[in-house]
Amino acid sequence: MIHEVSGDILLSKAAAIAHGVAPNDDFHHGLALALRERWPAMYRDFRHHCHQSHPKPGALWTWSGPGPVRIVNLFTQEPAPTHGGKPGRATTAHVNHCLRELHHFVATEKLASLALPRLATGIGGLRWEEVEPLIRAQLGALKIPVYVYARFEAGKAADESAR
Repeated sequence: MIHEVSGDILLSKAAAIAHGVAPNDDFHHGLALALRERWPAMYRDFRHHCHQSHPKPGALWTWSGPGPVRIVNLFTQEPAPTHGGKPGRATTAHVNHCLRELHHFVATEKLASLALPRLATGIGGLRWEEVEPLIRAQLGALKIPVYVYARFEAGKAADESAR
């Protein structure tokens, strides 16, 4: 059950927030930066995970913070070619694989709801017309509300009431 909403994903009441990143991402832009500022421990744990595990694009890594918050980091982009460099672009193949992994994670963990932005369309460089069908194909069969934040509105809670 996919629902497009407008608002600030950081105000989501969903059981998990998913977003796209690159392996070893510095979280300097967009939603990643906002998540880093809100939950600095998540970023530190992410960096530790990347240094220890060397994740590949197409994988995911989850973080559970204080209270009910869960962040799902989807490795949709290529890593930066050099340490501290700009992450590479996302690919539809990486996004598709991440979304399959996300579907499995949601089902295994029995999450009640999920929120995600227009995945890989900012820094990732993909067009929404390429990504939206992948989201619908991989997450559309989930029996939970999946809130796609189609338009960002700072400080505004989206209407996440199940429709």
